[in-house]
Amino acid sequence: MTGPPNASSEERTVDRQPGLSVRLKLTLSYAGFLMVAGLLLLGAVWLFLLRYVPNRAMLYNPDDSPTGGVFPVRSALLEVFAPKAAAVLAFLLVFGLVGGWILAGRMLAPLTRIAEATRLATHGSLSHRILLPGHKDEFRELADAFDAMLARLEAHVAEQQRFAANASHELRTPLAISKALLDVARADPHADTGEVMARLHSVNARAIDLTEALLLLSRVHQRSFTREPVDLSLLAEEATEELLPLAEKHGVTLETGGDAALTDGSPALLLQLTTNLVHNAIIHNLPEGGTVRVTTGVRPGAVVLTAENTGDRLTPELAATLTEPFQRGTERVHTDHAGVGLGLAIVKTITHAHDGTLAVAPRPGGGLRVTVALPAVSPSTGTP
Repeated sequence: MTGPPNASSEERTVDRQPGLSVRLKLTLSYAGFLMVAGLLLLGAVWLFLLRYVPNRAMLYNPDDSPTGGVFPVRSALLEVFAPKAAAVLAFLLVFGLVGGWILAGRMLAPLTRIAEATRLATHGSLSHRILLPGHKDEFRELADAFDAMLARLEAHVAEQQRFAANASHELRTPLAISKALLDVARADPHADTGEVMARLHSVNARAIDLTEALLLLSRVHQRSFTREPVDLSLLAEEATEELLPLAEKHGVTLETGGDAALTDGSPALLLQLTTNLVHNAIIHNLPEGGTVRVTTGVRPGAVVLTAENTGDRLTPELAATLTEPFQRGTERVHTDHAGVGLGLAIVKTITHAHDGTLAVAPRPGGGLRVTVALPAVSPSTGTP
């Protein structure tokens, strides 16, 4: 027994009967309005004339002697007025149809350009832009909004393509290493299997870490998490306690401080964010005698979590790229717990999913300062 098809993976279309084009509808509307206006005008003229024209009038001779005849004035006037009115209405009809067709075409020209851009985008051409000229109006706002959407889509698709290529490369590396180790072990039956197994374990652990990081990024992008009040200062303490053995192993001193910083979000994801910041600060540090300082604070309308570490000097340009997936600021990382190049990328994704901002800047003496700002909530009510 099979279930219903997945509606999200299918292209939904609606069968519609063919109808009149919008241009023709506007043309008929313009012509019909012009005809109604003409009829009202002619009706008003006719009623105005009736007020001053008697129904019948006596005919007189030049010497003012009555002839005894009666002339139907209104009937005669109607005989003269009706053909003229019919001609005017016919002219208004033709003028309304022709003029309405031209006006409708000019009014709908921007929609034609927008529709063409939509068709190109449907077939994968996201680089096309409408660039509608003219002054700002409703059509110009629609075209500009559509251009902005295309720009965001193009950037998102390019980012996803780079991410997929980098992820494939990063996943291929441990698989290739594993294959090479197995080939060596197969070719030399007398080789030290313990060393091979240890290296295989290390390589597979890195592949698992990378896969879990990719899955976490996918879940965060969907924003499918429950929000509740979270104190960033408590998360900072928990993360530093968890990573204290790693810091002691590499001679890095951990320091924490600051005030309570209450925000609204997922405790698990925000803990992952804090842990990634501390972990990244530890492994990208001085070979010995390094320092990591994690602080929390409150700004107007926001709470701040800052992680600073000592390390190599970085340029602002390089620091700005560290939040991209698989980017590393220095090759001087420890061989164990070296990460998979997604630490700050995950931090950036979790921050944006919580409607926050992320700032990465090099420290003057070397190292990095990463600042996460999230919306603050009231300690008493738990509301923003």
